[in-house]
This record gives sequence, structure tokens and C-alpha cells, in this order.
Amino acid sequence: MTALAGAPTARIRAAGPVHAVLRLQRGVLIVWAVLFTAAAGALLWAYGPGGNAAAADWKRKCSAHGCDWSAPISNYHLAYAGAEFVIGFVPYLAALVGGALVGRELENGTARLAWTQGISPTRWLATTLAVPAALITAGSTVLVLLHRLLYDAHQVPVTWNWWNGATFVPNGTLAIAFPLLGLAVGALAGLLQRRLVTSMGLAFAATALALTTLGFARPHLWPWVTRTSPLNTGYDAPRNVLVGDRGAVTSTGGHVPDTCFEQAKCLKSVDITGYYVQYHPASHFWPLQLVETGIALAVTALVLATAFTLLRRRTA
Repeated sequence: MTALAGAPTARIRAAGPVHAVLRLQRGVLIVWAVLFTAAAGALLWAYGPGGNAAAADWKRKCSAHGCDWSAPISNYHLAYAGAEFVIGFVPYLAALVGGALVGRELENGTARLAWTQGISPTRWLATTLAVPAALITAGSTVLVLLHRLLYDAHQVPVTWNWWNGATFVPNGTLAIAFPLLGLAVGALAGLLQRRLVTSMGLAFAATALALTTLGFARPHLWPWVTRTSPLNTGYDAPRNVLVGDRGAVTSTGGHVPDTCFEQAKCLKSVDITGYYVQYHPASHFWPLQLVETGIALAVTALVLATAFTLLRRRTA
């Protein structure tokens, strides 16, 4: 029994740790390759022939006031939205990968077997996570560059909201940081559960909680721009901005909730002299993106530190 178990391990050690990890993670690599190819292909198609066909159809059939979208225009936006969906799913895939790799190795006992063959627990965990982290980071970087290429080209003049979560994340560094966070959370879940299925479930749920929390916090990570306007103008905010709080302005300059809804008698009785709107313009994209990326990476480092500390204590 020992000889049968030790033979594959010996062959893996002879082949090198990276080759061993690649052999163990073939299924993960195939899934990631399929998703990456699909998303990259959709973005390239939309940037090239798909975008050209949609732009030509828009010129023939549409105007600034809109039109009934034809098949070329619909397919163009479908490719864009589909690629964004795949990029948005990558952090959850990374979480499942981290939970599956660590949880499976601990459940099957192959991790403990590797530790008896001269591979320290710390090196085992680092090697297990290094290969998927490198591949996911490289692929996500390419997808971000392709997404920005298509977003900037924007062949059909329909507004793409930069602040929309589905577009905001794939358009910057968050699409690279979030998968690393998911992978780290998955690894910690695997160490806590030490079972394949439960590790994957906990990793998915914890990643969803972390990303949802960051999404709610996102608008508050950078100071808002505040614009005031007189009563006869009403609320005045530029186009394609992320609007936050809005309300009424008193004669002393205070900001209060708008309970009058532009009723003249009410406005006079509560001393309302104008309105205010708080918003994030497009120029706030990179400050918001980079601050949230820094938070995500800090949380990733904290989760990894917790995982390695837990592993060392359990194997001391």
C-alpha cells in the first residue's frame, strides 16, 4: 500500500513541483482556458467585425433618438455583456478552485503524504496556489485590456455607464484583484473545512459576501462632488454620473431632505432656496477603482496570512 502511494508522489517530485501542480489541476486549467477563450473571443469580435457591422447598421437605421435594435447591434451588445459576465464570474471560479484544491488534498490525504516526502506544509500551500494565481492573473489582465479597448472604441453611440458594477469591475484593476481575493478565500475555506464540497460552498458564499460588501462601500471610497442649483432649475446633475445623495438647500446653506417635491407653498414654509446633488463624475473612475483594489489586495493578504498561520499551527 505504501509503495503504491509513494510511487506517484516520487514521480511528481522528480518532475518538479510546478509540473505536479499542473497535472493535478488539469480540469481547472481546461475550464479557465474555455472561459478565457470565450470572453476574449467575444471582446475581439465586438471590437472588430461585430462592432463594424453594428456601427454600419446604426448609421443606416438609427438616430440620436434611438431605434429598434437590429441583429448586428443586439449581437454587439450581447458579446459585450457576455464577456462582462464571464469576467465578473472569475472571482467565484477562483474561490471554487481554491476551495477544491485545498479541500480535496486534505480530504484525500495526499497533502499529508506530500509533507512526508520532504515538502513542507507552507511550500505545499504556496505551490498549490501559485500556479492558478499566476494563470488567472495573466488571463484577467488580458481580458481587462481587451475590455478597455472595446469600451473606448464604443462603435455604437449608446451610453455605457462607467459606474455600473458589471462594467466598472472589468474595466480596471479590480478584475485582477478580485480573483486573487477569491482564490485566497477558497484556500482558507479548504483549510477550515478539509472537505471538497463543503470547502467549495463556503468559499463561494464568503467570496460573494466580500464582493457584495465592497460593492456597497464603493461609492463612499472617494469624496463626492456636490452641485447646487436654484429652485427654478431643479435637480441638476451631468449625464452618465453615479448619483448619490440629493435633497434641498436652505437659506443658511444647510442640506435637508426634499419633502416638498417642488410645491411652491411648501418650499417657502420650510425655507427651501435650492437643491443639491452629490455624484461621482467619470473622472472619479480611477480613484474609486484604485482605492477599492488596494482594499481588496489588503484583505487578500490578510486572508492568506490567516491561512498560512492556521496551516502551520495544525501541522506543528
